[in-house]
Amino acid sequence: MKNILLCTDGSDFAQQSYPYAAWLASKLGGNIKVLYVTDIRAQKAVESVNLSGSIGLGTSEELLKQLVDLEHTKAKLNHQKAKLLLATAKIALQQVSIESVQVMYKTGFLLDCLEDLKRDFDVIILGKRGETAKFAQGHLGANMERIIRSIPKPCLVTPKQFQTITKVLFAYDGSASCQKILQFLTSSPLLADLPLHIATVAKTNHDSQAIANLGTAEKVLEKAGFKPQAELLVGHAEEVIVRYQEDNAIDLLLMGAHGHSRIRHLVIGSTTAQVLRKTSIPVLTFR
Repeated sequence: MKNILLCTDGSDFAQQSYPYAAWLASKLGGNIKVLYVTDIRAQKAVESVNLSGSIGLGTSEELLKQLVDLEHTKAKLNHQKAKLLLATAKIALQQVSIESVQVMYKTGFLLDCLEDLKRDFDVIILGKRGETAKFAQGHLGANMERIIRSIPKPCLVTPKQFQTITKVLFAYDGSASCQKILQFLTSSPLLADLPLHIATVAKTNHDSQAIANLGTAEKVLEKAGFKPQAELLVGHAEEVIVRYQEDNAIDLLLMGAHGHSRIRHLVIGSTTAQVLRKTSIPVLTFR
């Protein structure tokens, strides 16, 4: 995870992601690229609108010209806003001794930009919510869930308040994405010096498959030098994981972006999405 891509929109959530990016870079000796993307959907919508069927031709042309001019003015303001926000983010990171910081400004759609850039970064960091957080407090950011499900790189989703990471929980379900987390834990120094909890959610205390999965993962981690505290949790996954995190003062949660029922989750929403909505700590997801 040497190459860190930090997405910002200047919101409260985004600004709290800066110290998490600094923590990651300092632990791994990595470099940070800060990305700001201006969404151009409004401009494209105006440029393609046809008002001639609604009002007179001359009036429609004049109105359309005014709308296009307005969008161009907004584009210039957005460019100035982007420069200011990127400069602010760079200063914030440099103030905590992160020297390798680059900034990028793009126009378009965030997900498309990330698709184009995915070969250039190892992990992406973004706030759980964005500029409209005050108006949709019970929801995730408009782009966040799409990014987690579409970009094949680990994603660190950060909360509104930064807190020092001292204890880690790995929610393990035996899925392919959780196997990637196991590989990451055993090969990266990032979390090697922190207390690690590993939890598997089961329907009952006698779920033999869940018990076996938990035991296998525990042995892999022990072999890598961890002393994990393993727990079998019973109940609804999103509820018991968050409750365990709160009861044990966990500061970072590791989860797979998809469980075993991946197609079903794409339709009705995954355990990961529910946990992200409910928890107040950063979540590092793997696809």
